[in-house]
Amino acid sequence: MRKYVIGRILFVIPIMLILSAFTFMLTYLSPSDPVTLYYESMGIKADREMIEAKKEELGLNDSFAVQYGRWLGNVLHGDLGTSYKYKTSVWSEMMKRLPNTIILTVATVILTILITVPLGLLCAVYQNTFIDYLFRFISFLGVSMPSFWVGTLLMFFFGVKLHLLPIMGSGDLKHLILPAATLTFWMVSLYIRRLRGSALEELNRDYMVGGLAKGLSRRRIILKQILPNSLLSVITMFGMSIGGLLGGATVVETIFEWQGIGKMAVDAIAVKDFPVIQGYVLWMAMIYVGVNLVVDLSYQFLDPRIRLGKS
Repeated sequence: MRKYVIGRILFVIPIMLILSAFTFMLTYLSPSDPVTLYYESMGIKADREMIEAKKEELGLNDSFAVQYGRWLGNVLHGDLGTSYKYKTSVWSEMMKRLPNTIILTVATVILTILITVPLGLLCAVYQNTFIDYLFRFISFLGVSMPSFWVGTLLMFFFGVKLHLLPIMGSGDLKHLILPAATLTFWMVSLYIRRLRGSALEELNRDYMVGGLAKGLSRRRIILKQILPNSLLSVITMFGMSIGGLLGGATVVETIFEWQGIGKMAVDAIAVKDFPVIQGYVLWMAMIYVGVNLVVDLSYQFLDPRIRLGKS
């Protein structure tokens, strides 16, 4: 197990280097001038001499290799640069927004698990009944409807019409309900169908018949064997969804003005705040690589065959 973890971590290093180089190259090749944007964000009308002097000071006249090496060295020391918009370090600004994103992610994941597991198993056990058809139809609607449309509907009914919940902002529990419900609706709709399909495959396997023949209860077989085996095919997709949530559900955070990392990235793109954009892309890369590693390791505990094969 230790060898496997070390190997995966070593494999991550070249991936992160390639992603960082690609990210820096995109901003380096951008036609926008970061110095001009910097002065514009401060409300200063700079002439040509001021712009050239600032470029020289910041080392923007150096070659791509020199600039990238300097930037990468700063990143390895925890310095992602200074935001043009916020006038603070990118790292501190991200850490300021991260708690809101984590709160939204945790709430969405908990709700998704609590709803998806019982409903997915229910649809599989009662295949082709009214219950199955009902939840399959609802999940079809949830997957088909984009999140910004679902969020807008929730804002209209619960905020504008019923005046039960605030439609924008972040702070207390009331502000969390609508964005979490929007993300949960999509995720539940996706994973009910996935878990149902996996559970149906397991229900038709020979060990189900063998367990019933030995006198084991159907409920015990479903909870002890069918459910863990069904989760194996779902967990990879679920891990990617969690990575997307931790990276900031940009559309939902923007609609509800939820001050998370996704909202920060959208604002940075609007004003071409390159340091923030670079920091956000690196953050997303780290999240997805980390989630992939956790997902791979979770297989070792969910499936003894994989654990014994690795050993």
